[in-house]
Amino acid sequence: MKLATYKDGSRDGQLVVVSRDLSTAHYATGIATKLQQVLDDWNFLAPQLQDLYETLNNGKARHAFPFEPARCMAPLPRAYQWADGSAYINHVELVRKARDSEVPDSFYKDPLMYQGGSDDFIGPCDDVVCPSEDYGIDFEAEVAVITGDVPMTSTPEQALEGIRLVMLANDVSLRNLIPNELAKGFGFFQSKPATAFSPVAVTLDELGEAWDHGRLNLTVQSTWNGRKVGMCDAGPEMTFHFGQLIAHICKTRNVRAGSIIGSGTVSNKGVEVKGKTDWPKGYSCIAEKRAIETIQDGKPSTAFMKYGDTIRIEMKGKDGELIFGAIDQKIVPAAPVK
Repeated sequence: MKLATYKDGSRDGQLVVVSRDLSTAHYATGIATKLQQVLDDWNFLAPQLQDLYETLNNGKARHAFPFEPARCMAPLPRAYQWADGSAYINHVELVRKARDSEVPDSFYKDPLMYQGGSDDFIGPCDDVVCPSEDYGIDFEAEVAVITGDVPMTSTPEQALEGIRLVMLANDVSLRNLIPNELAKGFGFFQSKPATAFSPVAVTLDELGEAWDHGRLNLTVQSTWNGRKVGMCDAGPEMTFHFGQLIAHICKTRNVRAGSIIGSGTVSNKGVEVKGKTDWPKGYSCIAEKRAIETIQDGKPSTAFMKYGDTIRIEMKGKDGELIFGAIDQKIVPAAPVK
């Protein structure tokens, strides 16, 4: 099934069930008002939502209405935890190679993760608000999952059983703030503002064979200012699958229902063409494009995002139809605090 959260003036919005083709929706009020309620009591409430979903898909839902992504908050508007990984080691390799630094062996065995702010997500069509263009505004196209409860010391296989929903993410990064933050030794903070997620989150059965042991074998499409810049395969080159990412968190703590785990920037390796490396599938963040330029030309030539820029992130199924709807945002300045 497909679930979304409509804006209603509250912090947590109103849960809606969305049809498979994303054309219609139905309030889930008679079953649950918030997605967190469903995650807390999944075995009881999810089957009821599934029944409503089937009724909606069959055109028999009495109070269905046209689905409007612009009315959506993030599917889970605020979460108990937002932990983002760097599961595509190719991305790390490129960034490190651009600054003439080697990737430690441990990076291939133990996932990189950071814990982001989960109190203030933004909707798929909300503006990305930034106080200054000088911060180095960047998008990051990612896949993310929402979990149920996953106990401490769970194995990767056990952790996979805890995945409830899948969605897309734009993990906005302020690249020019990152170096000074990392130099302090405590990791990202100000350089990671509010994250955006796709209009809908979907259950694993909606993905069919594309969902393979914690990897989503489909293409993440990134369109910057109307120009398609990324058509990156999300599955084959994901070094650590979602079960491994979740198990990494579970080493010393429980993961509770309503936790969101991100894949990190979806990244694909280059190919050798007549002695030169080319990246035909493009990129899922500007930092990677700049790293490629530095490797090829000795310096980056692509600037980070400016006010008025737009970014669209989406994924289509084997039938060519959107699965999650699209993240479609504009970069805007922050208004003065009154």
